[in-house]
Amino acid sequence: MPASERIPPRSMSSPSTPQDAELLAHGELTVRGQVREASNAVLYCSVAHEGREAACVYKPVAGEQPLWDFPDGTLAQREVAAYEISEATGWGLVPPTVLRDGPYGEGMVQLWIEADPGARLLALTEDEQPGEGWKAVGPAQVDEDRTALLVHADTPELRRLAVLDAVINNGDRKGGHLLPAPDGHLYGIDHGVTFHVDDKLRTLLWGWAGEELPAEAAGVLDGLDRSLAPGAPLATRLAELLTGAEVAAVRARVGTLRATGRHPEPSGQWPAIPWPPV
Repeated sequence: MPASERIPPRSMSSPSTPQDAELLAHGELTVRGQVREASNAVLYCSVAHEGREAACVYKPVAGEQPLWDFPDGTLAQREVAAYEISEATGWGLVPPTVLRDGPYGEGMVQLWIEADPGARLLALTEDEQPGEGWKAVGPAQVDEDRTALLVHADTPELRRLAVLDAVINNGDRKGGHLLPAPDGHLYGIDHGVTFHVDDKLRTLLWGWAGEELPAEAAGVLDGLDRSLAPGAPLATRLAELLTGAEVAAVRARVGTLRATGRHPEPSGQWPAIPWPPV
């Protein structure tokens, strides 16, 4: 049994509350195990504060592996910045996430989400076109002699996440980073490889590439544009977590999305699909 399953995780299927953030920020962290499949140190913990307790993930900065294209020791801050952007949209797509000290130093602490094992967001089909309720991502190699069409679900929740990824410039939206809760609420996790000033968007959610943004997304982007104005609370908070150039790049991406009114398309200058995809 993986270490991450040794104690019952807390299920969460609704947007965050101030109490969640307080619990994560001020609660006592107890390490229960390690998620060994992760490339960086990911510790499965319990957090307790004033009679409340929940399961959470703790990613210490000291356990981050160096990346050639991101400054060392910055992945935890980027995870928190992604949460802050998510909260500003009102969509609640990222679980409550804080930056705090822990048993192995400063790191990101995020509420554990128990996903619905029966939910299907990605699939492979032998058909040339996606069926109703699905969007095509592209061909996938199944084995040496066979390919299939990779598709993702065509849902408003997943489309919101595609918009968020475009804003934060997510370079690693894999299938395993999608957590659908039993009530249908969708969460995205693992946002350390985000907010680069260069176009790094790599995702499995290309099904809407080039399509017109929904009216809902356009309204959210308008709100983000105001929230990212210099001196606004969100801009001030991001400046504590990112560089000035990275904050400016967020503003620019929001501006581009508003100007085009469309989902971005692969640039052709960077691999469009993360590896491994799941």
